Amino acid sequence: MKSFKAYFPFLFLLVLIVAGCNSTPKEQKTNSGAVATDSLTAAENLIQQYIDKGELAGFSALIIKDGEEVFRMNKGYADRENEKPIETNTIYRIFSMSKPVTAVALMTLYDEGKFDLDDKVSDYIPKYADCKVYIPNENGFSLELQENEMTIRHLLTHTSGISYGWNPSYVDSLYRVNDVSGWDGKLEDKMLALVDMPLNFQPGTQWMYGLSIDVAGYLVEVISGKPYDEYLKENVFGPLKMDDTGFYVPEEKHDRFCRLYNQGEDKMLAPAQDLFADVFKQPVTLFSGGGGLVSTIDDYARFCKMLLNKGELDGARILEPQTVELIMSNQLPESATYENGRMGYGLAGAVDFETGEYSWAGAASTNFWVNPTDQLIIITATQIMPSNFEYANEFKSIIDNTYTK
Repeated sequence: MKSFKAYFPFLFLLVLIVAGCNSTPKEQKTNSGAVATDSLTAAENLIQQYIDKGELAGFSALIIKDGEEVFRMNKGYADRENEKPIETNTIYRIFSMSKPVTAVALMTLYDEGKFDLDDKVSDYIPKYADCKVYIPNENGFSLELQENEMTIRHLLTHTSGISYGWNPSYVDSLYRVNDVSGWDGKLEDKMLALVDMPLNFQPGTQWMYGLSIDVAGYLVEVISGKPYDEYLKENVFGPLKMDDTGFYVPEEKHDRFCRLYNQGEDKMLAPAQDLFADVFKQPVTLFSGGGGLVSTIDDYARFCKMLLNKGELDGARILEPQTVELIMSNQLPESATYENGRMGYGLAGAVDFETGEYSWAGAASTNFWVNPTDQLIIITATQIMPSNFEYANEFKSIIDNTYTK
């Protein structure tokens, strides 16, 4: 088995024979129930075609409209080789869909008045004041002081200058040499080691995907005084009754853990044989807020419903309404853009300028969208690496044509 370090860049690149189907379209509360039913059938048939072609082993989807479940689909296999079907309680590696969870966890402390978004990170982790900025020049490069020191907002919007270590650059080569990206060791050690790597640019000037949200998870530990996994259980997972969400799958739940597949250039699948096939089957010591969680469709739906309901679900208030608005609205500084300005970026998730839809995805091809304008939640899950989001995006386009204005 290769080391985790060798696989880490592969992990965070963004993102079949049918065993049967547990698809349950429900009566629609729209003026065009027949149209909605036809669209859901078309979406279901689309996924079935990909399963029949062998491009998908299994695929799960959940649609919630106006607070009610209107469609659920569990198609194909969680383990094709052993003919184990996808079930409602199948557990998935959600990887970077962990990021919005970390933003919510940190913002619970914001609601308690423990910090402001524009506080310097070094106010809480003093070593971060020492971060230097990589500046290329005619002689190679220089390392300069931060002009505007990194803030918590910079972390949560990926404008901190911190990357992942997979780019062919001098800075990222230092990440790889020093193994700051792996999940071995402890969160504190990795995040403090990260200080010795130069930033890719001056904080607040660009958007770059990276370990910023892992630093945010460490900030939760520093500010709360509790290990990050414990804080999540007490303040997010417990209150929301997300009983199958955590940093690993306990042994008694291994039979519910979806198999991971690799997709070749011909789009055919083979069971993954690398580290990620088994890494979530045992407890970890490094709690990655950027990509370390597993969850189920229903657990993540409870998280999404809490966001859509402005921070509260079933009597459990996780965040204040205005804090959810911060998370789900564009927070980028004027000098930074996401998707060439076509999309905004909130706290740990993309934002559609027109609808306010908040979304993100995971490296094993999981996706979610929370649309406050149309009161619509869409969650899809399969387990393919490298990421292939075309199936989820095609499925969503059909749903959007039915349920969005």
